Amino acid sequence: MMRSVRTVLIVANWKMNTTPRDAGDLASAIAAVTDEPLVQRVICPPYVSLSAVCEALDGTHVGIGAQNVHAEVSGAYTGEISATMLVGLAGWCIVGHSERRRDQDETDESIGRKLLRCREAGLVPILCVGERLEEREAGRAEEVVRGQLEGALGVAAAGAGGIDPKLVIAYEPVWAIGTGRTARGADAAAMADAIRDSVRSLGPSDPDALPILYGGSVTSASIGEFLAEPGIDGALVGGASLKVEEMAGIVARAAMTGRARAASAGPQG
Repeated sequence: MMRSVRTVLIVANWKMNTTPRDAGDLASAIAAVTDEPLVQRVICPPYVSLSAVCEALDGTHVGIGAQNVHAEVSGAYTGEISATMLVGLAGWCIVGHSERRRDQDETDESIGRKLLRCREAGLVPILCVGERLEEREAGRAEEVVRGQLEGALGVAAAGAGGIDPKLVIAYEPVWAIGTGRTARGADAAAMADAIRDSVRSLGPSDPDALPILYGGSVTSASIGEFLAEPGIDGALVGGASLKVEEMAGIVARAAMTGRARAASAGPQG
């Protein structure tokens, strides 16, 4: 029998870029140059481009995700999008991205409720956690990330009777996003260990099966260092995900990791 291995996952976060007019063409181009069976690919366009991307990716094996979801089921929340509205348009959803924590004052409690909404709607949540530069320099990086996990997952687990088995976590060191500073593979690997340890302490779950992505300004030139770490299972890609050639390079390197993992699992007696 084969040992189970974590799937290699590459998630494209297009942020506030593309329009319904050009999103479909970009998604089709990316799908065409990244067709690697051992890499799960997900594209997260803006809400207004979800339908165009869905149509463009029909018949491919590329997943579609939303960049956010509201913490309530429905109600008087002008301009917001609920989890049930996303059903049929997306199968994945980014939750708690650092830019939303910064710009929209999202709290761990509200992020936990968003995780609940994703679970209720059948969306795969990609929970983002990460520390700021001053927190890392103060030696508090793991403390901060553990606090974010315990705050959000504590709310979600309490509301659903446990941690969502489909959960994905993206570690995004805020100090390495768009600043010119870069994290090292060893930094990400150490944090992945801390994340799995923290999830283990929260209750019944299998942290060894938990996919952890790296999300700090990933490019085709830098992805290899992170995917070389056994504890890192892919990447949440920002600006580079808008460039077809960058995505081709990133997924090609991810495929190398996928093949190595499949080979190392090997048949077991």
